[in-house]
Amino acid sequence: MGLHPLEFSECYLDSPNFREKIKAQEAELDKTNRFIKELYKDGKNLINATKQLGMAQRKFAQCLGEFQFEYIGDAKTDDERCIDESLQEFSLFLKNLEDQRELMMRNITETLMKPLEKFRKEYLGVVRADRKRYEKETEKYYNALEKLLNMSAKKKEPQLQEADSQVETMKQHFQEESLDYICKLQEIQERKKFECVEPMLAFFQTVFTFYHQGYELAKDFDHYKRTLQINIQNTRSRFEGARSEVQELMKRIKDTPPEYRQTSPISFEGYLYVQEKRPPPFGSSWVKRYCTFVKEQKILHMVTFDHRSGGRIGETESVTLKSCVRKTTDVFDRRFCLDLDITDRPGTVLTVQALSEDDHKLWMQAMGGKEPFGSLGRALSKERGIDAQLDDMGLSFVKNSIIAIETRGINDQGLYRVGGVSSKVQKLLSLMIDDEKNNDVDLSASEDWDVKTITSALKLYLRSLPEPLMTYGLYKEFINPAKCGSPESRIQAIHCLVHKLPERNRLVLGLLMKHLANVAEHSKLNLMTVANLGVVFGPTLMRPQEDTVAAIMDLKFQNIVVEILIEHHEEIFTDSPKFGPLSPAGPPLSAPTRQSKKASRQNRPLAVYNPQVLDIQNAVGDYSTLSADETLTGSNESVSSQSSSASNSEVPAEKADHPTLTANLSSGSNSKYVLPFTAHGVALALLTHKREMVRPVSAAPPWRWTQVPVNNTLSVVINCRSAPISSGAAGESQPAASDKEKIGQSVTGRKAKAVYPCEAEHESELSFQIGAIFSNVTPSREPGWLEGELGGKRGLIPENYVEML
Repeated sequence: MGLHPLEFSECYLDSPNFREKIKAQEAELDKTNRFIKELYKDGKNLINATKQLGMAQRKFAQCLGEFQFEYIGDAKTDDERCIDESLQEFSLFLKNLEDQRELMMRNITETLMKPLEKFRKEYLGVVRADRKRYEKETEKYYNALEKLLNMSAKKKEPQLQEADSQVETMKQHFQEESLDYICKLQEIQERKKFECVEPMLAFFQTVFTFYHQGYELAKDFDHYKRTLQINIQNTRSRFEGARSEVQELMKRIKDTPPEYRQTSPISFEGYLYVQEKRPPPFGSSWVKRYCTFVKEQKILHMVTFDHRSGGRIGETESVTLKSCVRKTTDVFDRRFCLDLDITDRPGTVLTVQALSEDDHKLWMQAMGGKEPFGSLGRALSKERGIDAQLDDMGLSFVKNSIIAIETRGINDQGLYRVGGVSSKVQKLLSLMIDDEKNNDVDLSASEDWDVKTITSALKLYLRSLPEPLMTYGLYKEFINPAKCGSPESRIQAIHCLVHKLPERNRLVLGLLMKHLANVAEHSKLNLMTVANLGVVFGPTLMRPQEDTVAAIMDLKFQNIVVEILIEHHEEIFTDSPKFGPLSPAGPPLSAPTRQSKKASRQNRPLAVYNPQVLDIQNAVGDYSTLSADETLTGSNESVSSQSSSASNSEVPAEKADHPTLTANLSSGSNSKYVLPFTAHGVALALLTHKREMVRPVSAAPPWRWTQVPVNNTLSVVINCRSAPISSGAAGESQPAASDKEKIGQSVTGRKAKAVYPCEAEHESELSFQIGAIFSNVTPSREPGWLEGELGGKRGLIPENYVEML
């Protein structure tokens, strides 16, 4: 049973039961007052705790943003570059999230804390004052009544009438006060239901808005997250390949250290102990120095360095060598010593001691000693007992192997990754390069050799050639484009370099790339994507003459070169290059600032809920002015690496976490996308019409925003109308009739000339040099950008990088 209603008629009776009802309602209001005070205190604590959380998250984001990875080598792959930038992306995401949280906290103060405190003070506080006044009037009336009743009946009649009149006046005043008081009590009992709950609703709407904004940020971040996962996977795969190569190199060096001693025709370096003579009777001391001998100038640079003293580098001393004489143990009681005659100090002989006999011989040879020195070298093919040559027999084996693999095992999982038995592989290769037996074996029809043995034999043949298929001489030239430049400049440079290869090398490489492209087309079954094939064949087709850790660090760039060769094999091996390679190191020109298309995650409008300033029409008007890019394509802006572009196909479109509009709409089709909004203009749902995930930037339908009431909510309906896209106006928005009149003098269909060079930052953009001529130039939906065609490709062009013709 709830509280009993207070009847106005009971004010005239003022019964004990009536008084108990009043006390029950007063107790309820006291409980409400205590509840609001406690809630206000807890709300303050919540706001303070959230502020502390926000400060901690911002500090965490700042720490992420300030850190920068250092890398080994002189360049980074696109995948590594994306990984390096990921910490800044994470930092920016957290900062955007904290901006939303800070806005939520400010809104909670305005929509929850202040209204509750206002209700407590202006209503509950007033009723407490009314209670005191009511109790005071009650006491005053009943005291006067008792005094009247105690008056003697013998009093004169005028006195009695005057007393009766005074008490009657007090009674009326008391009853009026009672009526006002119980009316106020019941009014506040009813008012508290919405005065307390409405701020709570606003509070939860603010919380929902915060979480919805977090969801929107996460949705925008999703495409970048998936791209980064591919970048990480590619980098991990390259790391595994590089690690195995480094460990193999370390093992070889352990087995034969002198063979890998770094020698150079220009200089020789290493540690020597140098004798420092002192005047008698102090004798002499031996000081360890790191020495570098420049052979042509015969200058010896010596740096004092002792590992035991914390690795501190001392001063450098340089002397010019006149002659070097081996010091025998017959005249000197120390081994591995040399006497150096110094030009700078006539008559002075500098005695030095090498670290070992082998080291002693190398120093003797470098400084002009007479010790014999056998040539150090190794031939991989000779060690394995395989005399592989790039002759007709080798070409026949390559063709035979490719036909067999494509006929028998193109769909085998792990093709080229899963190796065959070593003894079988060497036996097959020896058989296939034998002049007498080669013509008798048809690998496509022979069941004696399984597919993994054939693939391993083919790889072994390519590795065992005296010189790699892409030659030692062009190794650095192939690597350099992969380290810098745009995707187009890389392709063009590698295209030119391929045509510098010897005719036989280019023929075999073309056959192999066509075959690997065929393998990659079946990657859904064999799991060998272009990136995976690059990892397998990068070290096989190109390698430096010297095995060093620095060379192994370039494995990732070898993989990128092979990926480009596979993806563009038809263009590279069919046509001769029309232009020379684009030079990535050309002098930079002062180009105007390009307007970034990557701001949708950072510039998302902050939605808040405030019932005091509600304006539905204006809220919808604000949304209706947003462009399609700002509302729908925010998650599509990220930088993906050239090497991972093929791997992107592994993410099925139907498994995408969020729908993305497609530009591939049928002619004359109409599609509606409904975005429900709450009554206060806060988006609470995503697009309800799910399409195939396509992310073109240069081709999208025009948008028209209209307001349609649906189920007591306000929805924004997007009508997408698409017409057939001609080659001259791909992706061009079709404005309304009134808009067409305004754009009568636009740049549609004209030509433009590049006045600054530009490298694409996204696959939808074009790279170009000064003087490039663009055709079919049209306005773009992207502010500050145009769309045009160059070399058969259509894409985005920075508007301030070109002039119209």
